Amino acid sequence: MCRQSATVCLTKSPDLEGVAGLPLVERLRVLPDPRRRRGVRHPFVAVLLVAASAVVAGARSYAAIGQWAANAPQHALARLGARVVGALGVRVAPSAATIRRLVGLVCPGGLADLTGADPAGSHSVAVDGKAARGSRHGELPAVHLLAAMTGDGRTVTQLRVPDKTNEITCFAALLAPFDLTGVTVTADALHTQRAHVRFLVEEKKAHYLLVHKANQPRLHHRLRSLPWKDVTARRYDRETGHGRRETRVTRALTVTDLGLDFPHAAQAVRILRHRTDLKTSTVSRQTVYAITDLTSHQASPQRLGQLARSQWTIENRLHFVRDTTFAEDASKIRTGHGPDNMATLRNLAINTLRAAGHRNIAAGIRHSSYEPFTRPLDLLGII
Repeated sequence: MCRQSATVCLTKSPDLEGVAGLPLVERLRVLPDPRRRRGVRHPFVAVLLVAASAVVAGARSYAAIGQWAANAPQHALARLGARVVGALGVRVAPSAATIRRLVGLVCPGGLADLTGADPAGSHSVAVDGKAARGSRHGELPAVHLLAAMTGDGRTVTQLRVPDKTNEITCFAALLAPFDLTGVTVTADALHTQRAHVRFLVEEKKAHYLLVHKANQPRLHHRLRSLPWKDVTARRYDRETGHGRRETRVTRALTVTDLGLDFPHAAQAVRILRHRTDLKTSTVSRQTVYAITDLTSHQASPQRLGQLARSQWTIENRLHFVRDTTFAEDASKIRTGHGPDNMATLRNLAINTLRAAGHRNIAAGIRHSSYEPFTRPLDLLGII
């Protein structure tokens, strides 16, 4: 059974052992073909490669992917492994309807795992969720996707959160298939859960830094009551940008003997943010608390402040990009696994363009679109 949920996907998730270093084509061959054998015409992997290449070239919908495929020349279809017809060996591209059916059927958890980055050896991994607003239909809520991203901006994987639940139920399933030894996992206040911490430290041999807010009153009171005025380990960071000037003061306090009553907690962190709007001169102040199992020898206040800010990586470098560059919230893809699998193809495009050195994803897509039937395939490693 897929690790997402029995109510979401009944396909068995593929085994990730030994596939991390393989080319994309070889990784996709690990996925099970969800179609019935009767009437199958187009190779399974070829259809997925067509969809992935079209998205790298800028396609945002099934219709756009189908149009890209219909205009693909023979040399591109040959590289993609498209269906061969007749004695002359003419390559035939899958139609938009075929692409829509297959993308809506393929195992979403397996596709996300096999097309994502390997987090092993990364300094940090951020976990956060996002709703695909355009997938809302009638009384059905929008599809909510929980994703993980490394600190350098590579998407690891994502899972669809089943309806009538929340992100908490999917946290362990999201990270379970990966080697997280020595990796620091960051998440927002929703995931500051004892079960999550035990899973990370005891099962995955990872570290954690979890932000805390007033959603847990007792823990919040204990954090506020710690002797912060006596703390000498602190870090000041100042920066100007986005129309504001910001000063952050990060204080770290060892809590192993202070009775914080949180599993594996070694340090508590308090971050005081002062922001000044350069246009209106309005000053705002915010205090954020966090808990980590990293000791003072493993992480200084400077490092803890960097880890806390790395949580915003997934919001700025994944969710924002999918919304603005790929217009994900305007997408009306709603049926089957279409919303999550299309989001996975967008994640793959973002990873691929970043690996090629494109810091601006919109500019990278424009660069690919100038030669739409060669550059996307080259970037994806399709020979």
